[in-house]
Amino acid sequence: MSNHAPRLISAVAVLAATIGGALAQDCGLCAKEVTVNSDLATCFLQEYGRLSKGDSKAVAVDLSECGSRGVLEPLPAPKLGEREPDTKFIITRAQLDCLKAKLEEPDLVLDPAATIELSSCR
Repeated sequence: MSNHAPRLISAVAVLAATIGGALAQDCGLCAKEVTVNSDLATCFLQEYGRLSKGDSKAVAVDLSECGSRGVLEPLPAPKLGEREPDTKFIITRAQLDCLKAKLEEPDLVLDPAATIELSSCR
């Protein structure tokens, strides 16, 4: 390892912390809404424990691998006028908890897909 490696690693850590702090304050990259179906909702709820760990103020959610574990069949193509389900998105910790609560609501209809509003989650 070169003599510059510790400085480079330190600079990357500072940059990551700065970006993380900026995401937490106004989170311009965070989703305002998320479209899911029942299969993706089930996968999200199964992954919630893992996603909720850590210190980051923003959470990158990647549900694209859910189908490869045998949990989901390939997602059908959306019909004309339907929004395609979101498999990758960034949300704040508050939005993560809020999305979990909204997906657990008993009257929520998820198929063929439901768009969950996250802008009210703080």
